[in-house]
Amino acid sequence: KETTNARSIMADKKASGIDIPLLLYFVFWYAGNYYYNIQNKAALKAAGGKDGFPMTISTLQLGVGVIYALFLWLAPDARAGPKNFTVSHFMKMLPVGFCAAAAHSASVFALSAGAVSFGQIVKAAEPVFAAVVGTVVYGNNVRLVKWLCLVPVVGGVCLASVKELDFAVSALISAGLANLFAAFKGAENKKLMTGEFKEDLGGVGNQFAMTTIIAFLFSLPIMILKEGSKWGEFVELLQTNEVVRMNLIYSGLTFYGYNELSTMTLKKTSGVTNSVANTAKRVIIIVGTAIVFGESMAPMKMLGCGVAIGGVFLYSLIDTILPPKKKDD
Repeated sequence: KETTNARSIMADKKASGIDIPLLLYFVFWYAGNYYYNIQNKAALKAAGGKDGFPMTISTLQLGVGVIYALFLWLAPDARAGPKNFTVSHFMKMLPVGFCAAAAHSASVFALSAGAVSFGQIVKAAEPVFAAVVGTVVYGNNVRLVKWLCLVPVVGGVCLASVKELDFAVSALISAGLANLFAAFKGAENKKLMTGEFKEDLGGVGNQFAMTTIIAFLFSLPIMILKEGSKWGEFVELLQTNEVVRMNLIYSGLTFYGYNELSTMTLKKTSGVTNSVANTAKRVIIIVGTAIVFGESMAPMKMLGCGVAIGGVFLYSLIDTILPPKKKDD
């Protein structure tokens, strides 16, 4: 009886030790990312794919995020705005906002030109771009062993491309550009979120909100230049096509929500947990979207996917597996 009671007490302690908020962060982060990819592709396909309105959809997704952010600031007891945001703060955030706009629009272009699963495989190679940009532009020192981990990432993307039935050069280039700008955004964002600047913004939520607003302002003139002549046609499409209208709104909300949730989740977890979570998320999206849209899941493509994601996973964990003798990276 005593043994049974002891086991019961241990079970209660384990149950009470579960971080419910963190668990919910993971659930909604994964769900938001998954549904964003589905909603985004559905809106793009219904609007004509790469020959339709990818820049308009990309920009208006950010616009939906801007409306949501402003609502949170204005709604009673929702979220306080930035504590001390000046013109100087705005100017310092311009590089991050520009890179966020470019990364998002390039990603949308990639997913409009080819299969979602293929675009996600290419986007899995983001650490390669981050390592190159960090070394060449920001003077970071990446260890040789980490460079070697990136070889299978590149090789995996190449393998996946060989047998990709929906392969398009434009999708490959756009996804690569999305990775490039995402690498710059990460580096610039890291420079900003320190000391007084972070305190003036009033938290991660406000930082992401301001980045979204600036990204929208950068995207708007590009949208007008590229697809402004077709604005009337797009408005008519919104009025008559519920698939485009609803998926545009939903994808804007899920894009904003999952990005903010991912930041909140990663702040509450260790580096190893982050690596596992990101790897699992990528696998779920690639397989899930391929099933939903009936995309190619050829053995060579799946092999390339596995090799690339395995390389990313190893790259993320290498400092834990083989700690550096001195601070190289």
